[in-house]
Amino acid sequence: MSKSDRSAENSSLMRIGAAAAKAGVSRQTLQYYMMVGLIKPSSRSPAGQRLFDQAAVKRIKLIRRLNRSGYTLRGIRDIFLTGRL
Repeated sequence: MSKSDRSAENSSLMRIGAAAAKAGVSRQTLQYYMMVGLIKPSSRSPAGQRLFDQAAVKRIKLIRRLNRSGYTLRGIRDIFLTGRL
């Protein structure tokens, strides 16, 4: 992978605060979603920081919409695990 490919890939990755803001949730909410197994970081920086891509942001938004529609976080996790969504 060339240097320009790596920089383009890294520019699309966001740290937890930026990903949370882009998804419209608090940093603590995103941390909780990670703790209960709803989302995982897309990758980690060399310093160990959690990084999220655009697909992760879309998933966070989906979790939020489903939760507001009445699904519990446990129910959402079960839906993701069974692949029904």
